[in-house]
Amino acid sequence: MDTKDILRKAFDGERINEQECLQLLSYNDLLELGEVANEVRFRHNPYEVVTFVVDSNPNYTNVCNVDCTFCAFYRKKDDPDAYTYSIDELIKKFKESANRGITTILLQGGVNPDLPFEYYLELVEKTRKEVPEIHPHFFTTSEIIGMSEVSGLSIREVLIKLKEVGLNTIPGGGAEILSDRVRKKISKKKGPSSSWLDVMREAHLLGYKTTATMMFGHIETNEDIIIHLSSIRKLQDETKGFTAFIPWSFKPENTPLEKHIKTYSSPYRYLQIIAVSRIFLDNFPHIQASWFSEGKKIGQVALHFGADDFGGTLEEENVHAAANFINRSTKDEVIELIHGAGFDAAQRDTLYNILKVYHKKPVAQST
Repeated sequence: MDTKDILRKAFDGERINEQECLQLLSYNDLLELGEVANEVRFRHNPYEVVTFVVDSNPNYTNVCNVDCTFCAFYRKKDDPDAYTYSIDELIKKFKESANRGITTILLQGGVNPDLPFEYYLELVEKTRKEVPEIHPHFFTTSEIIGMSEVSGLSIREVLIKLKEVGLNTIPGGGAEILSDRVRKKISKKKGPSSSWLDVMREAHLLGYKTTATMMFGHIETNEDIIIHLSSIRKLQDETKGFTAFIPWSFKPENTPLEKHIKTYSSPYRYLQIIAVSRIFLDNFPHIQASWFSEGKKIGQVALHFGADDFGGTLEEENVHAAANFINRSTKDEVIELIHGAGFDAAQRDTLYNILKVYHKKPVAQST
């Protein structure tokens, strides 16, 4: 099919298939791609509003035994800069965050086999009881698999016990690219793509809501990206448990994978990925633009290429910082950036419930 016919099909609200999506990833008219993606975006979210969440992304440990080649953050337990926070230290940190108006803690860590399963259960339970202002958006699939291994429980049993103490959303990290060809090269200890998908499926069936992510711009091909997008679309058809899709580009500095990267991902490629994702993932409510990973200006532009959410304020972030990529913002600046892109800004919670709308100032009319 001609690429323009594929775009017309998407514009009319028809589902495109994997081969058609592959064509779109090679299409060189970025503006036309963005125009169609924007039409799809407003079909899902018809208001001139872009959402954001006031959050922080601390890490409870950097000790990890998974050894991903794209990661500059993890340490071995005997490394001099290895750390693991106690539960009391984390609760203190969460209380300080709540006092600054943060509503969500996106908590992730390395897969540390020395931590017992009880550590995670107590952490969730104490967060809910002692810091009720904070929504715990804790633990990637890799960490949940690690909990299963140290406890001897099944993935389902781990998720049930976490849910019983108050966890009900999970971040989408750990997916990278859901292509086994790629995973064998950059994160082989995480297992096949089915590992990530199986945890998410179990979580959704138990009533959890989660995000889906994708880290691109390393050794993947367009075909690998299609495998990823198709996998999460099929799971969403089955469970309807994903709230949003969040793609970002690989940050290579200080990583073992850095020496294998010949060209870095460009802003053009990021906008292309955002647009194609919005078109192909017709069953995802939201697509997130990442001001944090791609820069604030490109984040704003992405809001016109299919994205309707601006992510979090990320008061604290350590994983990208370990790769020498540091980008900071505040709630006020995020609102200003969304207004600057031409939208009203709406603060949301983790489940995309709107908490407050900040209307942009009307443009003065000349006389």
